[in-house]
Amino acid sequence: MKAVVLRELGDPDVLQLQDVPDPQPGPGEVVVRLRAAALNRRDVWIRKGRYAGIKLPVILGSDGAGEILETGEGADSALIGREVVIDPAFNWGDDERAQGPDFQILGLPRDGTYAERVTVPAAHVHAKPPHLSFEEAAAVPLASVTAFRALVTRARLGAGETLVITGIGGGVATCALLIATRLGARVYVTSGTPAKIDAARAHGAAGGVDHNDPDWPRALTTLIGGRPDVVIDGAGGETLNAALDLVAPGGRVVSYGATLGPAKNVEVRRIFWKQINVLGSTMGTRGDFAAMLRLYAAGLRPIVDRVFTLGEAAAAHRRMEEAKQFGKIVLKM
Repeated sequence: MKAVVLRELGDPDVLQLQDVPDPQPGPGEVVVRLRAAALNRRDVWIRKGRYAGIKLPVILGSDGAGEILETGEGADSALIGREVVIDPAFNWGDDERAQGPDFQILGLPRDGTYAERVTVPAAHVHAKPPHLSFEEAAAVPLASVTAFRALVTRARLGAGETLVITGIGGGVATCALLIATRLGARVYVTSGTPAKIDAARAHGAAGGVDHNDPDWPRALTTLIGGRPDVVIDGAGGETLNAALDLVAPGGRVVSYGATLGPAKNVEVRRIFWKQINVLGSTMGTRGDFAAMLRLYAAGLRPIVDRVFTLGEAAAAHRRMEEAKQFGKIVLKM
């Protein structure tokens, strides 16, 4: 089969399409003939050597959709031919509150979806929502389950509440916008790009502000006419401090990433005096994934930014590194 194999760390040009042996299913596994895969920021961190536990060579990619081609011993052969989407979170563990020590994400250390075929446990394939194209279905898994867990499982966002999403444009942020509006929340966003704020409005946001303005929390409070109930943030750094300042007393701040690095000089006083709940969240359980997918099966569609061919993986990575996207970047087989 054809696959993009990461054999050395470096710039996007290290991502080259190669011929590799077809994967074989083990007990309880299936082979999915992939029609599309999607990028995540995680893929970029791995390629650049800024991720824990890197072992090369590896095929990157956590998100994928396609058809079941083959089943291993113990897997139901009736699955062959079914159109599926892959849950990429393996071995969560027995505690719903947090992942266990054996937790893994597809695409490292296990070979992922930048390939024509991938092998995964049969328990991790779900029926593709029929109204979604393969490209749309591939855009769903990692970002949407991360957004769902942050909003629903952790923050328990309710209809009528006000939510702020920092850094709109990336996969998790845009999926959070769609999910939150579907749940009946009033959503505001931040971005350094006016066009992304406009795009967010087109997808249901009530408004947004430029986070390049040092006083953006005040500007957002004025726009909202008050303080939000929930802020979700994947940037970290000083943005997390700003979120603690912005959120309403008794509100919730959910951190799901740290693109800007660690938050220095955290204003702890804001946490205890405002009685804020600060919550960590990442990926999701199999239950989170199934509940998230039901939203898409009911008619939700992810936002696809641009579709590249598998052989254009390097160009797709460049687009993500330049932060030009609004929605998910997809690879088509």
